[in-house]
Amino acid sequence: MNFTSAARHNFHTIIEQPESTINLAEAALYIAQEEYPALDVEEYLNALDAMSREVQERLGAETYPLQIIRKVNQYLYEDLGFCGENYYDPRNSFLNDVIERRNGIPLTLSIIYLEIAQRIDFPMVGIGMPGHFLIRPDQNEMEIFVDPFQKGEILFVEDCQKKLSSIYGKSVPFRSEFLAPVGPHQILARMLTNLKYIYLKRRELDKSLAAIDRILLIFPEASIELRDRGFLYHQMERWSEARSDLECYLAGHPRLEDIILVRRLLEQIPT
Repeated sequence: MNFTSAARHNFHTIIEQPESTINLAEAALYIAQEEYPALDVEEYLNALDAMSREVQERLGAETYPLQIIRKVNQYLYEDLGFCGENYYDPRNSFLNDVIERRNGIPLTLSIIYLEIAQRIDFPMVGIGMPGHFLIRPDQNEMEIFVDPFQKGEILFVEDCQKKLSSIYGKSVPFRSEFLAPVGPHQILARMLTNLKYIYLKRRELDKSLAAIDRILLIFPEASIELRDRGFLYHQMERWSEARSDLECYLAGHPRLEDIILVRRLLEQIPT
């Protein structure tokens, strides 16, 4: 498989590993390295190591989970000044920028929190709630959640339900799977999906295309991404690639509401 950059090759190498062994921060930094080719991945991994050592020193022998969370919160949000910011600034989706600028979206702030938690031997997991991203301690008996976008606010299940309704501006039927843990593949795909839509909004089609390409490296059977890549190729007048993706989409499991549009686009492709 040929790749356009070393960053893409390294990203692919990481995500091909068993998911339990994936270094989430490193993979996220290789996503950023396509935007910043000179980015030194080790420099930012070392920064996370240094932050974790500082937290560990403050914890001492503390083992009570809520106290650990409070100490991490104090360090990240009071001492370092991390905060949630604009969803539509791509810098807030790149881990190097978030570490440097201390501004991020729920997902990238969660990755920093997860990385610190892992290094201090307090494992936490990501929670891919619709419309928002949370984390929680990886202990089955603990039904508490942490919102890194809101300065580490501690939530219970009922609070998560209220937050979901607030996000969508209406009461949303709540399902237990909304609070199911997600692994590195889903976290990285969510990061790339954020970038995909940011760049679509900014009409930076090449960058949106690059995000989709990497999502398809993670999930090759993601038919919606195949469809969207076909749409982008069509807009960019890359006709043979558009035809290939759109025909593959129709041959798979297309959404019924897409079929007429996709066929119409195929008819528009010059022969």
